[in-house]
Parts: sequence; C-alpha cells; structure tokens
Amino acid sequence: MGEIIRTNLRLTFPDGAPLSHGKAELMELIRETGSIRQAAVRMDMSYRRGWLLVDELNRMFKQSVVETKHGGKSGGGAALTAFGEELLKRFRAMEQHTMTALKADLDWLAANASPQAEPGPSGADADT
Repeated sequence: MGEIIRTNLRLTFPDGAPLSHGKAELMELIRETGSIRQAAVRMDMSYRRGWLLVDELNRMFKQSVVETKHGGKSGGGAALTAFGEELLKRFRAMEQHTMTALKADLDWLAANASPQAEPGPSGADADT
C-alpha cells in the first residue's frame, strides 16, 4: 500500500474549544489572501462560518490571533497578528512532531492495511 496514513492533531482546550487542522488551514489562507471571506470560500465554507471560527480563535487566547480592518473605500481585510503567526508555526511543528513520534506505528498500520479498504467520508473539518 503506497498511501501514507495521516494523523489529525486536535487540541481541546479546557473550555472545550478545539484547535486543529481546520483552524490552522483557515489561518494560513487568511495570511495568503488577506481576507476572511476569501479564506472561507477557498475552504468551501460560508463567510459567517469563517468569521465565527476567527472569533473563536481570538477568544481562545490572551492575545488576538487575527486582526481585521473594517471595509470602506479601501476595503476591509484580515491578517494574522505576530501571536497568530507564532501559533500557526507552533501548531504545524506539533503536527510534525506527532507524525515523527508515531512513524513506526503508522508504518506498521500501513503495512497491515487492507489494499481494498475504501476511504471513509472526508472533507474540510474546520473544528465543527
């Protein structure tokens, strides 16, 4: 089987708020596009859902993760704060550490997985 078994790191904070690959992807797309709306569209979610996830991210930490600029003549926009950049960098590093720590077990699973196994439902899980 040539496919790699992937992990999905999900951190659940004491209040139940999750931080996982969906929010990390949203942060990356906000950094890339400068827009919550464009980032949400690229993830195939509504602007409202994107905005709610950004709001949740900003409430999860002592410092803001994403800062927004209200629209007007020059239009609105969004950007990761310095804290948001550090959060994203650390989360992606945690994902890599997880893959490294589990490599032997993942290799074993891959070697023993049925080649006929059908993939399960997939999609962009944005911490729903």
